[in-house]
Amino acid sequence: MRRGFAGHLLRIRPGGGWLVHPRERNSTRTGIALICALLIAGCAGPQRASRDETSPAESGIASYYGEQFRGRATASGEKYDPDKLTAAHPSLPMGTRVRVTNLKNGRSVVVRINDRGPYKGGRIIDLSTRAANEIGLLADGITKVVVQVVGK
Repeated sequence: MRRGFAGHLLRIRPGGGWLVHPRERNSTRTGIALICALLIAGCAGPQRASRDETSPAESGIASYYGEQFRGRATASGEKYDPDKLTAAHPSLPMGTRVRVTNLKNGRSVVVRINDRGPYKGGRIIDLSTRAANEIGLLADGITKVVVQVVGK
């Protein structure tokens, strides 16, 4: 007899090949069952949380664009309306909804991305006039914000 995988006693079969010794069969079956259970559990994958919980937040400086751009075409093709809750972001897909929170006063607004920008260095989002007013940005012109995707 020889010792095989995991120290099991093996003997040669009359027709050739190896056979697990009868005293070792239960532990072999248990080992195989354990391996199968681990493989199945590993294939299940992680449970995913809702999009709101897993969306990474981006922080930086926000600004706004106002009346002088009214009626001009945005990158999405629609005309800019300062009275709507819209924003420009350099990379998020058009139509994405984001929550913008003013870190100075805690006020937030949900806006829809419909344009590209801002083009001024160090800024992460340009808000419409209405959105800027809702978070208290109009007086300062720029402020530190957190931007988080909330949906499409």
